[in-house]
This record gives sequence, C-alpha cells and structure tokens, in this order.
Amino acid sequence: MSLTLRKRRVSLAMPRTRMAQAKSRALRTAERIGPMATTAKETAALRIEDARVWAAPRLDRAAHSVEEDIAPKVSAFLATAAERIDPAPTTRRRGRWSMIALIAGCAACAAGIVMYRNNTRKWADSMKDSAADATRWTAARAGEDSEMSDARTEEGTPRAY
Repeated sequence: MSLTLRKRRVSLAMPRTRMAQAKSRALRTAERIGPMATTAKETAALRIEDARVWAAPRLDRAAHSVEEDIAPKVSAFLATAAERIDPAPTTRRRGRWSMIALIAGCAACAAGIVMYRNNTRKWADSMKDSAADATRWTAARAGEDSEMSDARTEEGTPRAY
C-alpha cells in the first residue's frame, strides 16, 4: 500500500472524538488556505516596498526642513528664554559676601590664637615668678618657725600645735 492511499484513508475516515474531528478540519482548511497565505505574503511585501519608496524622499525633505527652518527658530527661542530666567548675577553677589565673611572669620580666629599664645607665655612667666616668691616666702617662714621652736625647746615649754 502506498503512502498516498494511506493518507487518503485517514483523511476520509470519520473521526471518533471531537478533538480528532477539529484536528481533521484544521488540516483540511490549512491545505486550502496555504496557497492563499503565500500569495498574501508576497503581495504585502510588494506593498511595503512601495510604501517605503514613497515615504523615503518625503522623510528626507522633512528632515532637511526641520534642520534648516524649524531648529534655528527653536534654538533662538530657547536661548532667549534661558537669558530671561538666568539667576547668575544675584548668585555671584551672594558668593562674594559669603567669601568675605569666611575670610574675616578666619582672620579673627588667627588673631585670637596669637593672643591666646601670648597670654599663655605671660601667665607661665608670672607663675614662675610667683612660684619663686612663694618658695622664698615659705623658706623664710620655715626659718622663723624653726627659730621659734628652738627658743621654746630651750625654755622647756611644750609646743602648741
């Protein structure tokens, strides 16, 4: 038995289930529509090519028109709008005053540090002098106390603390 006869018998046989019936109908429809789909594909390809041939020069003309006519006008409009809303002059003045205030603060800080160091040296020198005076005063006082205690021990009187 040839393959073609087998195919015909299968396609002519009555399907037993609904799924098989839908499958056989789809196969028969595909056999009928296949050549029409090929023709439609070829026709669509030709129409698309025709549309591209028609649109290409028009798009090129539109691009040149935008580039030469519309773009300079839009660019000029945007430039004038930017000049109108530019806040640059006020920002520069604020920047100058803040820099002046910053430099003045740094100068005042440096002057304070120099004054602090000078006062620290003077204070250290005065503390050395006062420490020396205190040492002399303590030594003199200790000398007086030792003389008094020697005198009391010689007299025999008890020391009062």
